Amino acid sequence: MAKEILLIEDDHSLARTLSQGLEANGYKVSLADNGKTGIEKAKDRPDLILLDIMLPDEDGTEILKKIKADEKIDDIPVVVLINKEDKETISKILDAGGKEYLIKVDWSIEEIISKIEKFFKYS
Repeated sequence: MAKEILLIEDDHSLARTLSQGLEANGYKVSLADNGKTGIEKAKDRPDLILLDIMLPDEDGTEILKKIKADEKIDDIPVVVLINKEDKETISKILDAGGKEYLIKVDWSIEEIISKIEKFFKYS
């Protein structure tokens, strides 16, 4: 059965590109374009969440904290999509329970698959 990834990303072009790349590699992708919808869809228990740090309705770090505070979904690994690599943002992500991060302007689908697959090795 295909692993399901919830992609919480408000940039529709990027979401479409990521979604197509992930689906081409055998993943099922569910999309949310804001934090509120993302949290609701997380309750469907995807295998992994890709979360944009900058969302229109709420900061991605706050969304991450809400996910990690909900015992029904707190065990789902979250990979955070950031715009630039700065120590303060990365520290906030890791402190809030993020497992990994990717820089949005500097990725390839192969890199994303590589980061995702390490969460699925033992499942």
